[in-house]
Amino acid sequence: MKRWVKMIRFIGGLCLVTLLGIAYVSYLCHNSLCLAPEHSSLSPRYSISSSSSRSEILSSPASLVKLIGGFPLKVNIESVAFEEAYDMGFDITSRDVIVFLHIQKTGGTTFGRHLVRDLNLENPCNCPRKRKRCDCFRPNTVNEQWLFSRYSTGWKCGLHADWTELTDCVEGALDEYEGTSRKRRYFFITVLRDPIHRYLSEFRHVQRGATWKSARHWCGGQEFTSLPHCYKGSNWTGVELDEFMNCSYNLAHNRQTRMLADLTLAGCYTGYNTTADQLERDRILLQSAKQNLASMAYFGLTEEQSTSQYIFERTFHLDFANRFDQANATLSAQAIAELTPAQIERVRQLNSLDNELLEFARQLLHERFKMLKRRDPHFRWNWLRVIHPHKRLVQSFISAQK
Repeated sequence: MKRWVKMIRFIGGLCLVTLLGIAYVSYLCHNSLCLAPEHSSLSPRYSISSSSSRSEILSSPASLVKLIGGFPLKVNIESVAFEEAYDMGFDITSRDVIVFLHIQKTGGTTFGRHLVRDLNLENPCNCPRKRKRCDCFRPNTVNEQWLFSRYSTGWKCGLHADWTELTDCVEGALDEYEGTSRKRRYFFITVLRDPIHRYLSEFRHVQRGATWKSARHWCGGQEFTSLPHCYKGSNWTGVELDEFMNCSYNLAHNRQTRMLADLTLAGCYTGYNTTADQLERDRILLQSAKQNLASMAYFGLTEEQSTSQYIFERTFHLDFANRFDQANATLSAQAIAELTPAQIERVRQLNSLDNELLEFARQLLHERFKMLKRRDPHFRWNWLRVIHPHKRLVQSFISAQK
């Protein structure tokens, strides 16, 4: 009898320890989806058709699998990568949609205007005077958009929606806008900028009163509306740089990496910029941002306008009527000149992930440029038209080739 009592107590003790262990793990992982271990890859979160290494730049996420509430949810988005876009082109008459991921202070406003106003199309976007948005409808349709951006559809997925928001929202937003459900091919594009210049530009913008308070910060099936603000009152007008940098939850820090990464991989905004597991979180976000950038149909760099324009035109087989003007860096250069060496180093440290992302992007951009140049039988003509888009020069070049 005593033996049975001891056995029952032993089994009961094992059950109690097991339950306590489950409760402990649940507490640690609450609302964070648990950070992946060092040896894990991104594949449990969404499927990539081929390797995501930098040298294999032609990989494409044909569809995405995200974890919503801890369970995998299939997001049926057909995303077209760079090589596929180049091989097949962009079919404006079919079901292709360009989705512009607009990161703050990267020159995206100018680029967005180029998209709606300067593309040489048989049926260009209709941009009525005194209206911010244009109608970029497919030929022979009245409401089917081929461009999803600020200046065409507006902020349908939220103000400056990031990769996490766009991939979760764009299909439903277009279905609602067009009044019908359909499958589309999505060509994601974006523009990146030197992190120090971008950060200082955002600082100046915030100093003048910008807040982006209406951003949704949608992630993992919920909207994070209670993110702390770095300021009291309605805005941060007049903020000094040191105060701007000292706010640990300032979303300006490493903004480009965060907006290109799949935030569900690192618990969305739960515990954002806390010291716990920060290095692991940073590693996951940077890896994800690089992978997502490499899988995009196109990205450009603010500091390399001509190269970026050439890559866009050859990738999409679409030409711009006006060239991409090199961004005027006078204000950023002036702002940097006013900083102390310690402040410059602090800005660099606060944007260390963006610095590494930019190096990756610059190398990838140059690889794509070399590949397109090698495949372009009319490279001299196409390149001359990008850097000197004047009819007289183009006509002179044509005459010289005859």
